[in-house]
Amino acid sequence: MEPGPPGSSGPVEPGPCLSGQRGADHAASASLQSAAGTEPGRHSLAVAAVLPAGGCGERMGVPTPKQFCPILERPLISYTLQALERVCWIKDIVVAVTGENMEVMKSIIQKYQHKRISLVEAGVTRHRSIFSGLKALAEDQLNSKLSKPEVVIIHDAVRPLVEEDVLLKVVTAAKEHGAAGAIRPLVSTVISPSADGCLDHSLERARHRASEMPQAFLFDVIYEAYQQCTDYDLEFGTECLQLALKYCRTKAKLVEGSPDLWKVTYKRDLYAAESIIKEIISQEICVVMDSKEDNKHVGHLLEEVLKSELNVHFLDFKLVPPSQKMENLMQIKEFSKKVKERNILLYGLLISYPQDEQKLQESLRQGAIIIASLVKERNSGLIGQLLIA
Repeated sequence: MEPGPPGSSGPVEPGPCLSGQRGADHAASASLQSAAGTEPGRHSLAVAAVLPAGGCGERMGVPTPKQFCPILERPLISYTLQALERVCWIKDIVVAVTGENMEVMKSIIQKYQHKRISLVEAGVTRHRSIFSGLKALAEDQLNSKLSKPEVVIIHDAVRPLVEEDVLLKVVTAAKEHGAAGAIRPLVSTVISPSADGCLDHSLERARHRASEMPQAFLFDVIYEAYQQCTDYDLEFGTECLQLALKYCRTKAKLVEGSPDLWKVTYKRDLYAAESIIKEIISQEICVVMDSKEDNKHVGHLLEEVLKSELNVHFLDFKLVPPSQKMENLMQIKEFSKKVKERNILLYGLLISYPQDEQKLQESLRQGAIIIASLVKERNSGLIGQLLIA
């Protein structure tokens, strides 16, 4: 269902659109839609997202801004955009980047075929970048493809693991309360030092929470807050929820977020993000077989060897004439080059099927071990190669 017109008062109605996402997330979305009072045939909520991406990565200590640092040969920000694009009820995604990185961002959008993305020039601080994104959504400019949403999501370009579940929760809460944000329990106790460097006081950790992203707002609320805030707020502030409270007297609803909402800040975080993204990518495998009769063997062995939940898709290769099989296998190399541009690594694996049951089991087990290794390591040097089990 297409998003309703700007200012529509209908409830959130996202519908299924996250291909490959776990069933639990779909169940959560369905539950939330029910809680929001979704009714078929009514207009959906007009939702947009703003991503400030103008940071220089000073704390990471690398020359490349962290949002452009590669993970599995793909820029970090591309994973974040992909996560938002998969949510079909987010109509527009506005990314604020510095002028010097504008062309870099355009090339990323083109290379990874991102959709619904608009670029604006970032400000010198996070709040100024967000304000630029909000202005782009508020202004009805000639030839602009953007329109003012009813609810706007604000998210960080360096939080790539956000899922539809939490996005829907904050949007639904923002529709009701005017503002909402994800939170997590504090890991460490927060203390306040005195001017002479000694302990002044500490906060009771159980009573406080860490503010995370995403956050969502009625657009008119957060836009008015940014219009009223001072230069000091724009220069040194970091909390959008506080601006809504300070200038619009809107108390944000706090929504418990998942552990995966953490922000890539330091160099070590890149390695953690890479590990998690590998795990996510590894949850879907396509296996080409000579016969569907062997599917149960490979499926069972994959389950045993990989010890993870996998969606295994089998393509029947039996109907292909023998003369064409080798030709088709040789085409894997060329096809692998094309799909690599979409961050898909394609390998060829030839598994023999001897008549002896024991030898067959060993052949299948060896094939599963090879698949497990390819999934874990994602070795780009082996793409397009025909491996033999």
